[in-house]
Amino acid sequence: MRYKSSLGERVFDVLNVAGLTLLMVVTLYPVIYVVLASFSDSNQLLAYTGLLVKPLGFNLAAYKAVLKNPNILSGYMVTLFVVVVGTFLNVLTTAVSAFVLTRKRFPLSKVFVLFSVFTMYFSGGMIPRYLFVNDTLGLGNNVWALILPGLISTYNLIIMKSNFESIPDSLEESARIDGANDIVILFRIILPLSKAILAVMVLMYGVSHWNAWFDAMLFIRTRSLYPLQIILREILIANSTESMMSGGGTGGDIQAIGESIKYATIVVATVPILCVYPFVQKYFTKGVMLGAVKG
Repeated sequence: MRYKSSLGERVFDVLNVAGLTLLMVVTLYPVIYVVLASFSDSNQLLAYTGLLVKPLGFNLAAYKAVLKNPNILSGYMVTLFVVVVGTFLNVLTTAVSAFVLTRKRFPLSKVFVLFSVFTMYFSGGMIPRYLFVNDTLGLGNNVWALILPGLISTYNLIIMKSNFESIPDSLEESARIDGANDIVILFRIILPLSKAILAVMVLMYGVSHWNAWFDAMLFIRTRSLYPLQIILREILIANSTESMMSGGGTGGDIQAIGESIKYATIVVATVPILCVYPFVQKYFTKGVMLGAVKG
């Protein structure tokens, strides 16, 4: 039997589609604007007002300047190192910590969880953090200062802990009967059953490392160790586009493409993480919800 929707349901559907379409346009247009502006002539772009629906005076001068700049290349290398190595260590330490906290025979589990949650609401502040990382750990002006101090996120730890708790205890008991120890249980039973949550952790930690800039501003003083986001910050906030022409170019060239360089740098710094996201997005909702509801 065919269901006939009522007038109110049809009105709701129309309004729902219209609202979501408007939300999509509002969200997507700034991205489209940045891409189109990056391919536009700066002089025409500065003089233009209104919606941008196509590049103004299409040219690739801004991208050539960005890709020739050594700061962008070195920033990419530092950022890739932090993202790859940092994300691997983040996921590994979070998984090990969550596994330990879910062991019923571990007597201090609740105490450690309490202390972990405490750090979500209270912290020592920026100055104690700087002194600890720079003086106590000796990581000042070191790329490891961008990885080690934030090795475990309490929020991610709680999510992974909840996921591990949803795995039946009978699997671990069977493995122990066969002689498996904790390391074997974690890496050959628990983690293979937690691929969705691992994908979520990779996404969360990876995006966090890719977008991070504040720690680098605090601890990094050598320009060759600047991550990509610090370079991007200089260009957008400090309005420093002169360095983008270090590979060549006159003052007139700098002035001519200065505005487009800002947008081109945003595109270069954003596209890689946008390309990765669709491959793990399907796991995101599933992974976060795993273990959230027990039954």
